[in-house]
Amino acid sequence: MNRDRLANVIQLREEGRAKQDQTILEEARTLLLELVAAYPDDAEITYQSGVVHDNLGLGPQAIPFYTRAIAQGLSGPDLERCLLGLGSTYRALGKYRQAETTLRRGVTEFPDNRALQVFLAIALYNTQQYKEAMELALTNLLETTSDEKLQYFKRGLSYYALHLDET
Repeated sequence: MNRDRLANVIQLREEGRAKQDQTILEEARTLLLELVAAYPDDAEITYQSGVVHDNLGLGPQAIPFYTRAIAQGLSGPDLERCLLGLGSTYRALGKYRQAETTLRRGVTEFPDNRALQVFLAIALYNTQQYKEAMELALTNLLETTSDEKLQYFKRGLSYYALHLDET
């Protein structure tokens, strides 16, 4: 497998995503599907095929690529992004329990990824786990905001984030 070829296709996909250009994304999709056919056991190619389907708004078609890439041993930053893509796609399709399971795995394996935590908070909201959803959302907000009014109340709000049911 020529990694330069894959890198060029990824660059094309990124360009299409940045420009929101369906024609470029379709071209990248065609090229990735050719690569998947030629290298069906390559986790990175499989994963990138999932991403391009997601970029095109084809979530249901992205899921099998994401799950296969994970099964093929995807690791590192690609696994991190794959779990986020898969979890958010499940959530967007109303598959909230699958989203929660996937995003919890992502948060466990990549605890510093705030996007995974926030997507998990949304999935928890969708599964009516409001307390945990609010804890995650508030904690992430308070740990990342530079808003001075929120910073002024940070200690109190941080306490309340973990004790939402107390009066």
